Amino acid sequence: AGDPTMKDGLAIYLYAANASMEKKAFYSSDGDFLIVPQLGDLYITTELGKLEVKPTEIVVIPRGIKFKVDLGGFSRGYVCEIFKGHFVLPDLGPIGANGLANPRDFQTPTAAYEEGQESYTVINKFQGEMFEYEMDHTPFDIVAWHGNYYPFKYDLALFNTINTVSYDHPDPSIFTVLTCQSDEKGSAICDLAIFPPRWMVAEKTFRPPYYHRNAMSEFMGNIKGTYDAKEEGFGPGCSSLHSMMSAHGPEGDVFEKASNAELKPVKLEGNLAFMFESCYQLKTTKYVMTDDLVDKNYWKCWQNIKTHFDAKK
Repeated sequence: AGDPTMKDGLAIYLYAANASMEKKAFYSSDGDFLIVPQLGDLYITTELGKLEVKPTEIVVIPRGIKFKVDLGGFSRGYVCEIFKGHFVLPDLGPIGANGLANPRDFQTPTAAYEEGQESYTVINKFQGEMFEYEMDHTPFDIVAWHGNYYPFKYDLALFNTINTVSYDHPDPSIFTVLTCQSDEKGSAICDLAIFPPRWMVAEKTFRPPYYHRNAMSEFMGNIKGTYDAKEEGFGPGCSSLHSMMSAHGPEGDVFEKASNAELKPVKLEGNLAFMFESCYQLKTTKYVMTDDLVDKNYWKCWQNIKTHFDAKK
């Protein structure tokens, strides 16, 4: 959605890699990268130092910062690039001083420089296209740095989850880790929200995500475990897109099970899903819509939902 030449919008990518970048470096002139690895550790060298990023962690690399990625094996995951603004912590409002992603838990690199005159290929993403040039030395030769423009990582296991302790659902914005706000107050170019392990204790409540339409576009990915609204067909590494104002919610089997469940305290464990939520209407590429990548039967998960309304009750 949007256009990097106008510095407004975002793009979402899926990546899969089995080789390190070695003597190559990359930077984007178009926007900030938010990388969410799902499988395989990333050993990232940036101009400002090194970061080791594991699945269940995230890393943000700002526009213009050169980096390379080394792998310990096969890796795959998700990337969101925002063409405008930067990711920041959401306002906590009445939550107060502590909760959600706490500032103290974000980590930045310390300077770590390379020496040597080996040639490097530098790849630049500019206006959505790739360009490259050669250097006769390493681009990672910065001995020291200071300032407030830098890459950073965060461990999603440290997220301080907020949830209801009485009834009903608070707005899913309580799961927001980072946000990049648009010019419209309360509307985001991208919110990163997660659905982590947590206690479910709501009374007189349908506990899975309720059926809804949204003024935002919802791109979801599953990092590990089972997502509570869709127990089949949305395994780790999968992704889904529910477009703006398209109705969606739990699959039929989840609806029946949750509707008849005993509402005792239950802890969801071993799971971690996330969402890129955007005020923009997202377009898909031809590649991602090819037959061997798309679940053609996704829509069938709602076809066995039965009507239980009885006007006499």
